[in-house]
Amino acid sequence: MKKFGLVLVTVFMMVALLAACGSNNGGNAGNAGKTNNAGADNSGGSTGGNAGGNAGASNDGNTAGGDISGTITFLTNRTDMVDKEYVDYAKRFKEKYPNADVKFEAVTDLDKTTKIRIASGEFPDVVLVPTLPNSDLPKYFAPLDDLGLNDRIYFKDYKSFEGKVYGISAGGSTTGIVYNKKAFADAGITAVPTTLDEFYAAAEKLKAKGIVPLASNFKDQWTLYPWASELPSSIAGNANLNNERVNSDTPYTLDNPYGQAMTIVRTMYEKGYLEPDVNSTNWEQSKKDIASGKFAMYLLGNWVIPQVIESGTTSDNVGFFPMPYDNSGKVNVALAPDWGYGVNKDSKNLATAKAFVKWMIEESGFDDFAGFIPVLKDKEAKVAQLSEFNSFNPNYIEAVSDSAETTEVVNKAQIVKEALVQEFVLAKDPQSILDKYNKQWAKAKKAVLK
Repeated sequence: MKKFGLVLVTVFMMVALLAACGSNNGGNAGNAGKTNNAGADNSGGSTGGNAGGNAGASNDGNTAGGDISGTITFLTNRTDMVDKEYVDYAKRFKEKYPNADVKFEAVTDLDKTTKIRIASGEFPDVVLVPTLPNSDLPKYFAPLDDLGLNDRIYFKDYKSFEGKVYGISAGGSTTGIVYNKKAFADAGITAVPTTLDEFYAAAEKLKAKGIVPLASNFKDQWTLYPWASELPSSIAGNANLNNERVNSDTPYTLDNPYGQAMTIVRTMYEKGYLEPDVNSTNWEQSKKDIASGKFAMYLLGNWVIPQVIESGTTSDNVGFFPMPYDNSGKVNVALAPDWGYGVNKDSKNLATAKAFVKWMIEESGFDDFAGFIPVLKDKEAKVAQLSEFNSFNPNYIEAVSDSAETTEVVNKAQIVKEALVQEFVLAKDPQSILDKYNKQWAKAKKAVLK
């Protein structure tokens, strides 16, 4: 692991231990149309570009070099925060910048919607950067290097191009099993599973007790992203796994990390460890069901923890451990940035849009609210459950951006990774699904990488 990762993980562990001793995160919650990897198979890509109207950062944290006034719009995936937390954000932002106003537009299919809006030539002032090649981002986004944040944040290079930063992550996350401790106790589970066999055994105990072992939110699709990206990378012990697909015409096989990860969730489905009817699941209701103990587990990022707590339980009833994908007792976990804030380079109120991004990072408190690992290096995480997670000594793998070639092939092939998981799980012959996607991949690769 890179020095960055070692330092970051050390900080996270220290922070989590402190939080476990003196913090209860019970009040912070919300909803997410997730995260970092919804939509296309591509996990992101860094942003790049140039833009006019730059605004510098003054010592008092205000954005200088431009008039911070006028109305801007932020396109977000947090539909749950509309008419609630966002009202407070707008009020607080205006208190700092009396001549400025911010409006919020929330959508559920963020990646697809944002790309459509960008392609139309008109999109909001601030967005969460969609899955575009880094090299394309200069066409649409303004550089954010003038905000004075570059040396203070993690994942600086994730949304950068040719030395300029075009997107700043809202926060960081790792993926694991979020679980209801009382549900585990009621089912007679006395120890957190550290092998795949133990994980299946725990699921069987939960099922026997009438508790749904794992909430997949299968119908909503986006929640399946870990089975197609984070978990395969963890199994491979290789953060560059997605990019290495360009070296093959058959990147998806039953015995490689993609097939292994998807076989686990297929097995969970076949054994009745997912919701009784996976085609009628509901994301909002699932959080309440996890909180109540009707459902026991999620495979999602630490960002969901405060949402579960807010849905009707206490912080000390929610646990978090690495997903055991084999029987070795050792585990790799992905450490990844969430969506990155980007500013439309053609915004009529560019200075205000940049000031809002800086405010979101430094002052809004959204990272704590969302259960993120803060992107600011000097800010402590407030998710107490990270101490339990880190007690299993996972090996953190720092995420890398998808390459331009990978992104182009994925978009050309029109591969949606969560749809691949859905089809693989439900198919009578999962190999036929892999053959289908490999054919799409090979055709797109041939067209792109001539």
